[in-house]
Amino acid sequence: QVQLVESGGGLVHSGGSLRLSCAASGRTFSSWFIGWFRRAPGKEREFVAAIGWSGGTTKYADSVKGRFTISRDNAKNTAYLQMTTLKSEDTAVYSCAADPRRKWPLSSQETNYDYWGQGTQVTVSS
Repeated sequence: QVQLVESGGGLVHSGGSLRLSCAASGRTFSSWFIGWFRRAPGKEREFVAAIGWSGGTTKYADSVKGRFTISRDNAKNTAYLQMTTLKSEDTAVYSCAADPRRKWPLSSQETNYDYWGQGTQVTVSS
């Protein structure tokens, strides 16, 4: 019943920026923790970033720390991933996911996220 839909992917040059959106259904969105994951060609899915229910607590993978910013607008039932200084290594399908547990700390394990979007392609040209 819960649905997550990503958008905003595309093709950008190395060093460029891109903003991804994750629109969620359900009136409990504001209580969910939201995570972003990505899967690069030929690689397994990896954690990118996560955000708590209030937006005040975030967590980032070391590979994106300082370059990516996760945020959310609970009034719009939407989470975002602002990506800057993009590298070719960032090329991947990016998916958002929801963790309904509301337990700290924020999880980087995909098994803790119950709901997933279909993913949006991000391609960074070198």
